Amino acid sequence: MLMSHHCSLLERNTISDKDLETPPCLVERILSLDPLDLNLFRGYTIPNAPTFGKVFGGQLVGQALAAATKTVDFTKIVHNLHSYFLLVGDITIPILYEVNHLRDGNNFATRRVDARQKGKTIFILFASFQREQQGFDHQESNMPHMSPPETLVTREEMLQRRITDPLLPRDYRNKVAIENITTWPIDIRFCEPNYSTEQTKSPPRLNYWFRARGKLSDDQALHRCVVAFASDLIFACIGLNPHRRKGMSAAALSLDHSLWFHRPLRADDWLLFVMVNPTSFQSRGLTRGEMFNRKGELVVSLTQEALLKEALTIKPIFGAKL
Repeated sequence: MLMSHHCSLLERNTISDKDLETPPCLVERILSLDPLDLNLFRGYTIPNAPTFGKVFGGQLVGQALAAATKTVDFTKIVHNLHSYFLLVGDITIPILYEVNHLRDGNNFATRRVDARQKGKTIFILFASFQREQQGFDHQESNMPHMSPPETLVTREEMLQRRITDPLLPRDYRNKVAIENITTWPIDIRFCEPNYSTEQTKSPPRLNYWFRARGKLSDDQALHRCVVAFASDLIFACIGLNPHRRKGMSAAALSLDHSLWFHRPLRADDWLLFVMVNPTSFQSRGLTRGEMFNRKGELVVSLTQEALLKEALTIKPIFGAKL
């Protein structure tokens, strides 16, 4: 039997567990979980979710953080997370998230979440939550000057331009044309749009504005889960940029992923994602990132290590990445 204040866990719900006047937007539906027990949840890869032939890493991060959040007192909000990608996820079957309580203190709580498919752990997340406290405040990082997002083309418009650009090779334009250009649940506006092919060498850095498509509730926990989901989009791939060449097929597979949430944020308002890959060696690349709100406040810091692989054919399968 569940205690009375946990009865809501018997119902499928969103992160915020609040009644919404309008249906939840796509990213919120992706993060929705079925509660099976107090510390056990089930997630799905729903239609129109980004997949890339496998469970998208950001989905694992966002859903696991959502599961952990549901077991923590609502006065404590996640302030950092560290995660490890162990196996490629299968998009055709559900994912079970088991939450372990590592600490429940007065001001901090710590959770470990194991994501499983077919009896195997495919992903692990550690998250720390903190009650709001007063303290020191300073910021050394400065937001770079970028064009406002409203003046920039969307990711989907940029892909459409690649199809019609006569300066690009015909075979590449045909390849882009036959691919299913799905609309992501995150609206992305590249600060320096690149209309060249994916086999053109470029610096290992990228800047773009992003926000969730649709209106989210005011629940800060939900906004941080959405940012965690979005943080894995394109993040690892920039490590391949200096090594691209004609005829090369390559993939970037996330190995670990960490976020630090510094200040309150809104995932349905524009955030600037500034990322750089300072080094790659022995098939591993390290990427660092910072997210700023429109006022220039640093709201999130990120790091990720990824496996950078070159192959004749890249075909994700359910199993070990290595």
